[in-house]
Amino acid sequence: MSLDAVLHEVRGERERQDAKWGPQAHDPATWLMILAEEVGEANQAAFEHLHPTFDKRAVTRGRRPLSEYRDELIQVAAVAVAAIEALDRQSS
Repeated sequence: MSLDAVLHEVRGERERQDAKWGPQAHDPATWLMILAEEVGEANQAAFEHLHPTFDKRAVTRGRRPLSEYRDELIQVAAVAVAAIEALDRQSS
């Protein structure tokens, strides 16, 4: 997939976030906690794909697909963009 296509997905996720939460104006420390939580979800998705024996749900659903890891990475990127947008608004 091209860079433009991936960035289009990140933009779409940002639009979904804004529709759900509205504009956010957190301080940098709060943004880092939010971003860390999203990175943790991406980490869990990758770990459960690589090590399904540690995933309690793998018995019923099978190995967690890498597409879920990818989805989480899009959310990580979108949250990072939201943090930059908020910082830029607060700095101007």
